[in-house]
Amino acid sequence: WGDAFTEGNSIHYSWSVMQDVQGLIDLMGGDRKFVARLDSVFSTPPVFDDSYYGQVIHEIREMQIVDMGQYAHGNQPIQHMIYLYDWAGAPWKAQFHAREVMRKLYSSAPDGYPGDEDNGQTSAWYVFSALGFYPVTPTVGQYAIGSPLFRRTSVTMPGGKVLTIEAENNSRDNVYIQSATLNGTPYARPWLSREALQAGGTLRFVMGSTPNKQWGTATADRPFSMSAPGAVK
Repeated sequence: WGDAFTEGNSIHYSWSVMQDVQGLIDLMGGDRKFVARLDSVFSTPPVFDDSYYGQVIHEIREMQIVDMGQYAHGNQPIQHMIYLYDWAGAPWKAQFHAREVMRKLYSSAPDGYPGDEDNGQTSAWYVFSALGFYPVTPTVGQYAIGSPLFRRTSVTMPGGKVLTIEAENNSRDNVYIQSATLNGTPYARPWLSREALQAGGTLRFVMGSTPNKQWGTATADRPFSMSAPGAVK
């Protein structure tokens, strides 16, 4: 931890290529190897070298306490990582991990907040993720889809239009998206555009307890990357 990696390590900062996730996938050897490497973050023991600091800083201790391998949600550089599964044809893994973090690390109890706030990002992660999507690359205007926490939410957009998000069969166990519609039309992309959200209407998910490994997996439907010039933007 430390030195070239502020309050983190190379495992955390390897994913900081939000504008070109496809380029990172290519460098790591393709979808399968990329997904396996994402998986390894959660399975690698939370060992660390704190010699740069000379002590265990609180970000390190928080990583150990949450017991999610090397995933350090209490520190901001890795918080977007879960959603990168959407770029690699495995959106059901983003759905699982997003709900797992919300379930394990956030609550109304005195200790129900992970790490430090740093300009609102940690609470903003929860608000977006609870709605069911997250702005991995905000300037692109696309929101990667995770797993909505509530059965029904409504968001009033600037100008007064209302976006209603429904999640049929949603529960603690039913974290996986089986299908989706946007204003009654079947929707299979693992991301939503800013324009679609701001236009309001009804975004409806049907949830289940097992992954639907067909939904949101088409290569042509992946979120934007600089290395994929044909991608929809």
